[in-house]
Amino acid sequence: MNVPVGNLRSVQVLGIDAGGTMTDTFFVDQDGDFVVGKAQSTPQNEALGLIASSEDGLANWGMSLHDALAQLQTGVYSGTAMLNRVVQRKGLKCGLIVNRGMEDFHRMGRAVQSHLGYAYEDRIHLNTHRYDPPLVPRQLTRGVIERTDMMGSEVIPLREASAREAARELIAEDVEGIVISLMHSYKNPVNERRVRDIVIEEVEKSGKKIPVFASADYYPVRKETHRTNTTILEGYAAEPSRQTLSKISNAFKERGTKFDFRVMATHGGTISWKAKELARTIVSGPIGGVIGAKYLGEVLGYKNIACSDIGGTSFDVALITQGEMTIKNDPDMARLVLSLPLVAMDSVGAGAGSFIRLDPYTRAIKLGPDSAGYRVGVCWKESGIETVTISDCHMVLGYLNPDNFLGGAVKLDRQRSVDAIKVQIADKLGLSVEDAAAGIIELLDSDLRDYLRSMISGKGYSPQSFVCFSYGGAGPVHTYGYTEGLGFEDVIVPAWAAGFSAFGCAAADFEYRYDKSLDINMPPDAPEADKVKAAETLQAAWEELTRNVLEEFKLNGYSADQVTLQPGYRMQYRGQLNDLEIESPIATAGTAADWDQLTDAFNATYGRVYAASARSPELGYSVTGAIMRGMVPIPKPRIPKEPEEGETPPDEAKIGTRKFYRKKKWVDAQLYKMESLRPGNRVMGPAIIESDATTFVVPDGFETWLDGHRLFHLKEV
Repeated sequence: MNVPVGNLRSVQVLGIDAGGTMTDTFFVDQDGDFVVGKAQSTPQNEALGLIASSEDGLANWGMSLHDALAQLQTGVYSGTAMLNRVVQRKGLKCGLIVNRGMEDFHRMGRAVQSHLGYAYEDRIHLNTHRYDPPLVPRQLTRGVIERTDMMGSEVIPLREASAREAARELIAEDVEGIVISLMHSYKNPVNERRVRDIVIEEVEKSGKKIPVFASADYYPVRKETHRTNTTILEGYAAEPSRQTLSKISNAFKERGTKFDFRVMATHGGTISWKAKELARTIVSGPIGGVIGAKYLGEVLGYKNIACSDIGGTSFDVALITQGEMTIKNDPDMARLVLSLPLVAMDSVGAGAGSFIRLDPYTRAIKLGPDSAGYRVGVCWKESGIETVTISDCHMVLGYLNPDNFLGGAVKLDRQRSVDAIKVQIADKLGLSVEDAAAGIIELLDSDLRDYLRSMISGKGYSPQSFVCFSYGGAGPVHTYGYTEGLGFEDVIVPAWAAGFSAFGCAAADFEYRYDKSLDINMPPDAPEADKVKAAETLQAAWEELTRNVLEEFKLNGYSADQVTLQPGYRMQYRGQLNDLEIESPIATAGTAADWDQLTDAFNATYGRVYAASARSPELGYSVTGAIMRGMVPIPKPRIPKEPEEGETPPDEAKIGTRKFYRKKKWVDAQLYKMESLRPGNRVMGPAIIESDATTFVVPDGFETWLDGHRLFHLKEV
C-alpha cells in the first residue's frame, strides 16, 4: 500500500459498510492498492457518514473527495438500515391479497416465529413470549376467490370481481403498496398474475401511485409464509431503502461520480439499487465480511475458514468449508421466516457496544442484546448513554486509547467508565472495578468461544482443520479471548480488519441470482427416460430464470453477451430434510448422461461438506430448486505483497506503554503503531497494536507476526 504520486493514482472501486456503529469505506486503485476510511454512522442521513468516512480514507492518499469520486468506476454499498426498519416495524403501510379463507395466515405466521431470537430459558416459558405485530395488519388483508392445488392444477377458477373488490378496498385505505400471494402460485402463477393485472388496472383508475408486488414475479418458491413474508418486505422495507439509496447515490453524483451504486445481496453477489428484488439486500453488511474472507482464502490458498466478525452490535460467524460457502434457502431474520438465498451465518447479539446489566433477582451478568450502537458507551460524554457497555470495560482494562478513538475524532473518558462500572456492577457484586470489567470480558470471550466451537463441531469438523479470520472494528480486541484453546490451524487478523466487510463488498462480483422451486424425485434405479425428463424439467426452469437475470442486467446497461451465466440447483437424497446448493458442472441439461453428471457433482459436494462416508446414493435423489446466476466482471482489490524484513519492530513503531489488566494483575503493555510495523516483525505480549480504526490486543502468553500480505498471525506461546 505504498503511496505513489497523487496525480498518478486512479481510484477504481469503492466498498461501503454502513454499520449500526461505524461507517467504513474501502477504496481500491488501478493497481489493486487500497485504503480504509472510518467515521461514525449517521442514521438520520447515511450520506453524511459515508462522505466523512470517504474523506478519512482518502486523506491517507493525499487525495480530495472530488478528485477520487470523479475517477471511480463502481461503488458497492452494504448496511443494516433495511433490517433495522423491519426489526423496529417501521415500514410502509401495505395491503395484502391472499386466497379467501386464508386472511389470517400471515398474522399467525409459522410456529417457529413465536420464539425466534429468544434465549433457551425464554423459549420454555410461555409467559415470556412476545408476539411481534405482522408486517400487514389483519384489517389491511383481503381475500379473493381462487384455489390452485399443490400440483399446480386449478381447483376453483379466479372470480375476477372479488379481485377488483379487494383492490378497491385497499386503495381506499391509502396503502403505500399492495402485495399478492396466492397458494401454490410458484407451481402455477396464472391466477396470481391475473390478480396483479387487475390490481394495477384499479390503481391506475384511482389516479394514485401504488406499487404492486406479486410473489410469482419475485419469489416463485414453496412455503407460503416464507414467500409471503419476503414479498411483503419488497413493499414494506425495500421501497424506503430504495429511497435512502437514491439519496446516497445522488449525494455522490453531486460530488462527481458517474455510476449507480450496487448493493451487497444476501447470496453473496451484488445487485443494483434499482433492482426489482431489493429485499435480497436486507442483510448486507456481515455478508461482505464472508465474501472478503472467501476472496482472501482463494488468493492465499486457505480452504477451510472460520469467519468471525465483531462490530459494535453483534458477533457474526460463518464457515467456509473446502472453499465453499453454505447457502440457506429459507433463513429467519428479524423474527420472520423468509424465502431468500442467504449465506449461512449465525449471529450473537454481543458486540463492543452491547449493554451490560445485572439480573435483579439472580445477580447474573446479562450481555445485550441491545447496544449503544454508534454512541460507544458511558465513556463518551456526549453519547447520552448511562448503561455501561463492553467498550467501557475495554477502557477500564487499558485495551483502548481514550485519545485515539477514530484517530482522535472522538475523545473518551476512562474515569466515566470506572465510575459507572463501580456503581452499576462492581459494588453490587462485591468486586473491584478492574475484576468486574475483566470478568465481563472473560464471560463474553467464553460465550463467543463456545459458540464458535459448536458451529464447527456441528458440521463434523475440528477447529484444527480451520484457519480463523478475525475482523470487524472490535474483532482484534477479542481475538485472543475467543480463539484461546481451540487449536485453530492459524488465527489471522488483517491489518484492514476494521474495514474488512467493506473490503468484501469491493471484492464481490456484480451478480444477479434467481431461484425457482422444483419437485423432481428420482429413485436410484430410474430408467433413462425418467432421467431425460428430469433433465429437461431442470433446463426449462434454467431458461425461465435466465430471462429474469438478463432482464436485470439490461436495466443496468449490459447486453446478454457481456453476462456470464452459471446455472445451479438444490439437491438432496430422497427423504432428507435439508438440501445442498450445487454449482452445475454443465451449462445445459437434456440427456440421461447430463442427469448423471448432476448427481455426481452433488455426491462430490456432499462428501466435502459432510464426509465421504455420509453419502447415500442408494436413497435416490430429489431436486428441490433451480438457480441461475449471471455475473459481470469488475476490478477487485489486490492483496498486498511486501518483502519481509527482520523480526524486530522498528523504533518508530513503538509509541510508549500503557497499563493493561489481565489475570488479576496490572502489567505494562508495549504500544505499537500498526501502520509502522513491517512485514516479518514479531510482537510478544503483553502488547497493544493501535490503528486509528481498530486496536489489536496481544496479551502475555501470546505473540503475533506480520506477513508480507499485512496479515497478523496470532498464536499462543
